[in-house]
Amino acid sequence: MKPRIMYIENKSEALNNFGRIGRVTYSKTGKTIYYRGKEFKSLKGGYKANYYDVESGERYWISGPKKNGQNRLYGGTAVEIDEDVREEYWRTIRGPK
Repeated sequence: MKPRIMYIENKSEALNNFGRIGRVTYSKTGKTIYYRGKEFKSLKGGYKANYYDVESGERYWISGPKKNGQNRLYGGTAVEIDEDVREEYWRTIRGPK
């Protein structure tokens, strides 16, 4: 699978944690996601989180970014966008309707 811009939010400590938009890559099977040196596996239908960090066990919500910018699972603080995807995110995902 080709790399993709996704929304990533750590859910290990609370429902309303810091989230970010960044580019992820996938394993050949597509079952593992890689982002910033972390490896994530699916929880297969987890509650309030859908992936976990293989090394730490922390739970994450990882999903495709929404055109309306409402990416956070439970609202809250602003979302940070990685510098290497910022322009592409605003042009292709949040761009004209």
